Amino acid sequence: MEENQPQTGNFAWKYGALAGAAVVVFSLMLYSMDMIYQQDMAISLIPFVLIAIAIVLGIIQFKSGSLGFLSLSEALKIGTGVGVVAGIIGVLYMLLLTNVIEPDYMDNLFATQRETVMAENPNITPEQIDQGIEMQKKFAWLGYPVALIINALFGLIVGLITGLILKKQKPAY
Repeated sequence: MEENQPQTGNFAWKYGALAGAAVVVFSLMLYSMDMIYQQDMAISLIPFVLIAIAIVLGIIQFKSGSLGFLSLSEALKIGTGVGVVAGIIGVLYMLLLTNVIEPDYMDNLFATQRETVMAENPNITPEQIDQGIEMQKKFAWLGYPVALIINALFGLIVGLITGLILKKQKPAY
């Protein structure tokens, strides 16, 4: 008799949407507190922690739905899927933020970066800073596909680690 085996895609969608929503809520919290332009390392790591938590929870739930069995490939699929879904939601949110919610986001971000560079590197001339910012503006669109790739790779790595820890093969009989 065929058992109802849970599908990795369903877990990737569910926990990826959960991770994406958590990251959006965190970003909205930063926006409401006027902290959206801060480049603090702790603030930058929190979205990755939220995504990692969703990946681990998704893999654990998949394993419990599979009668306690989990292969490494299933963990990798769930991890990568969660990362990609969360990344898509994050990119859509950033598009909404930069075009609707805060249309001056990029200009404000570059102004903040200008101040930071001037404070940290007093030897750099304003012309050099302007040149660097103009270059950043030309390639700002690359941030969206790069974010998706980074999320997919991060999901793959977290899925690999979690899968190695939690894997349990079905018996051959």
